[in-house]
Amino acid sequence: MNILTIPFRNTRRKWVKTLLLLVVFTLGVTSIVSLNSVSSVVGESLEKKLTAYGANILIMPKSEKLTVSYGGFSMGDMVLGANDLSESKVVNMVGGIELKERIAVVAPKLVSMASVGDTVVGVVGVRWDKEQVLKGYWAVNGEFPATESGVVVGAKAASSLGVSPGSSLTLNEIPVTVSGVLMPTGSDDDSVVFASMSFAQSHFGKMDRVNFVEVAALCAGCPIEDIVAQIQAALPGTDIQALQSIVKQRMYSVNFVKQLILTVSLIILFIACCMVGVTMLSSVNERIKEIGLMRSLGFGRASLFSIFCFEAMLIGFAAGIMGYIGGYALSLKILSMLDMAQGASPVFNVGHMALTGLLIVIVSVLSAFFPAWKASAVEPSEALIAL
Repeated sequence: MNILTIPFRNTRRKWVKTLLLLVVFTLGVTSIVSLNSVSSVVGESLEKKLTAYGANILIMPKSEKLTVSYGGFSMGDMVLGANDLSESKVVNMVGGIELKERIAVVAPKLVSMASVGDTVVGVVGVRWDKEQVLKGYWAVNGEFPATESGVVVGAKAASSLGVSPGSSLTLNEIPVTVSGVLMPTGSDDDSVVFASMSFAQSHFGKMDRVNFVEVAALCAGCPIEDIVAQIQAALPGTDIQALQSIVKQRMYSVNFVKQLILTVSLIILFIACCMVGVTMLSSVNERIKEIGLMRSLGFGRASLFSIFCFEAMLIGFAAGIMGYIGGYALSLKILSMLDMAQGASPVFNVGHMALTGLLIVIVSVLSAFFPAWKASAVEPSEALIAL
């Protein structure tokens, strides 16, 4: 009999108490693992869905404004050095940065003016597949264009022009068909006409040219400043602007979920630690005679301290391994119930399982520290008096 076999014999002898403690600790670890797995998947999914509420990075030609005045009269601002951007170059360069996996969508824009009869309207050329991802909040009365000659008209512009889905109109005497009318968005989108990029570039004489590019970046995995810096390095001579207010709002939504899960996990872990400490302390009180006899047989304080810590280590390691497996299975079930298992799912990692087991061992040993210290402080005389 030694300090390694005594803990095994004690756990077998009091298997009911050991089993209950193991179940409680395992359930705590299972809850923590499942919550963190679900939060990581939900956070990633939430951030991707938030990209449907607009861009957070703007790429524009670099320009300077000069305020002109003469004789005390202001003559307005003059824009110097403004040029169009090459659509193909911008898209290729943004798609080639190191953090390209953090880019959700790149949506170029070409803005021009056109006349509809006696009315002048703004026409915005877009790539429909990109724009629908970027503007997921759009609601259209009708449908998005399936042909190059189809357009979508903003709510205010449609009211001014007197058009509805299926109507025909001319942009600079070029006939187009209104495929849909945007429901009011409360933004500049309500006042313009959206056309396909190929239509806008060919009819306004700006092939492969755009005025600016909107980029929706996923910024939970890295600072938005890193993405902006890499785009700036890839596109020198352009003006890159990060819409910090939008970034902060999205990051707040994502981080709120993660912080809530972290708080709940810490509470569960604290309760589990208290259970281990109380159970081990109760075990010490029940085994006063046994501890005293072992002291009188020659077991030192360090040996007794090691025995109780080793018992806690056994329970912690078993709870950590079983809890990780159970948490992984539970997270899959929760994500399936949330209908999110197809978009993303947690990955079973043996290294993470071993790390979880080691972490729970450390926590359980720390929880048993005071009971183990109390056991090591028992004097042999206490056992003789108890007998």
